[in-house]
Parts: sequence; C-alpha cells; structure tokens
Amino acid sequence: MTTPATTAPTPALPDPRAHPRHEFESGVSFVRALKSEWIKITSVPSTVILILITTVVMIGLAALLAWQTTVSLGIEGDPEMTAQMQGPSDAAPAGLGIPGSGLAFGQLLMASLAVVLVASEWGTGMIRSTLVVLPRRSLALLAKQSVMAGISFIVGAGSALIGYFVAQPILNSADLGFALSEEGALLHIVNTGLVLALVSIFAMSIGTLIRNTAGGVVTSIGVLLVLPILFTVFGMGTEWVAELGRFLPSSGGDQMVATTIAEGAFTQWQGALILGGWSLLLLAASLVVTKKRDV
Repeated sequence: MTTPATTAPTPALPDPRAHPRHEFESGVSFVRALKSEWIKITSVPSTVILILITTVVMIGLAALLAWQTTVSLGIEGDPEMTAQMQGPSDAAPAGLGIPGSGLAFGQLLMASLAVVLVASEWGTGMIRSTLVVLPRRSLALLAKQSVMAGISFIVGAGSALIGYFVAQPILNSADLGFALSEEGALLHIVNTGLVLALVSIFAMSIGTLIRNTAGGVVTSIGVLLVLPILFTVFGMGTEWVAELGRFLPSSGGDQMVATTIAEGAFTQWQGALILGGWSLLLLAASLVVTKKRDV
C-alpha cells in the first residue's frame, strides 16, 4: 500500500504594493547626511586648525582693540592732545563693539573655507561618491550648508563671547567695562555669529555655482571685502552709487553688528534682511543649478 505524497504549500510571494518604496531605499536621512558632513570637516586636521586659528585671532583682535581704546583715552586725558583732537571722543559706545571687532578677519577665513569645502569636491570629482549614497542633490547640498553655517555661527558668537571676557579687564582699567545686560551688548555677540553663518552660506553658494576653488574664493572675497571699498571711493561724488552701496552684503553685515545706529542708517534687523537676502538668493540659485547641471 503506497502513501500518497504530500506537496508542501508554495509560499505566497510578497505583494510589492504592500511595502512602501522607502523600505527598499538606502535609508540615508538628512540627519545622517549632517553627520557625514560633520565627519568630513572635523576629520581633516588643516580644516580644524584653520577654524581654531580664526577663533584665536578674533579673540586677540578684540583684546587688541580694547587696549588701543584705553590707550587713546589716556592720550585724550592730556589737555593739549584733547585740544588738538577737537574735544574728547565718546569711547563708551564704541566699547560695545569690541567683542566682535575681529569679524572682518573671520569673514575672510570662513568664506574661503566654505568655498574650499564644496568646490574641491566638485573639482576632484569626489562629489560623485556623495551623490551615489545620497542621490538627492539638494539634500546633500543643504547638509553641507547647514554644517558649515553652524560651525561659522559657533566660531563667530563663541569668539565674540570669549573676546568680551578677555577685553573686560582691559576696559575696566579705564572705567569702560560694561555688562552683558547692557543694551545692545548681547545682540552684538549673537549677531557676530549670525553674520559669519550667513557669509558662509553666501560663499558656499558661490563655490557651488562656480565649482572652482580659486575662482570661488576670489569672487567671495571680492564681493565681501573689495567691492565695498570701490563703492566707497566712487560713491563720494555720486549719491546713487553710495545709496547702492548700502545694499551690499557686507553693508548688511556691518549693520547687524552695529551697536549704535546713525541717523538714516539701517537697523540691525534691516541689515539682517540685506545679508540674509543675498545668501538665500544665492543658495536658491545653487540648488537649481546643482539639480540641472551634470556632475
């Protein structure tokens, strides 16, 4: 007597419609992209050294300006020197801007670093590896921008805060010390970091558009530092040139960290709109170009 063979039931194949597509994707999220970009920046010793140098120099410039302020005040204490200088200057309001006095130097280095970090990847072709893991180009670029802007803010605000504490003993020797609760003092420190963050977005966007390290650095530094000088020179006899110069990115940054607002000048928030508008405009352009241009 033979026993009938039993056939094992065939397992049902999974219905592809039952599984969302994202389960089969690589799973690279924006947070992981941020972590990857952070590792890229912090794992290169030269980059970390440059960031530390920027911080130290900005703090040193704050201390140097504090010393210079006390020395100039001592000179003005001499009646003869005061008469030659047509009266004593009001050094107290100027002291509020001492913590972020190294901002121009910080812009120079952080803007250059932002360009190098993005343009070098395009120039060497290493960007292809990034886009293989993270095909969404806009996400990859935004991750780079976010990490660099965050580092720039910490460098700017951190150096200004430390510069405040370093400068206070020097200023106190001439009775020029002030507390962080003084009107405009804390805003000046925070805005120093915001200016560097916006400048890094501005410069990295230029580096993305040009895709050349030297060209991106020259263009960024030219717009931020050289162009204002040209507008100042040519604007002396031409009113409309001087008026246009108020809307330059650097002019917006200067107003953001200003501790006193002259009559007819932009406020800190208006300066933020100017610099922020330039940065966001270039960021939007870089996102569009990155999507459409070949790698």
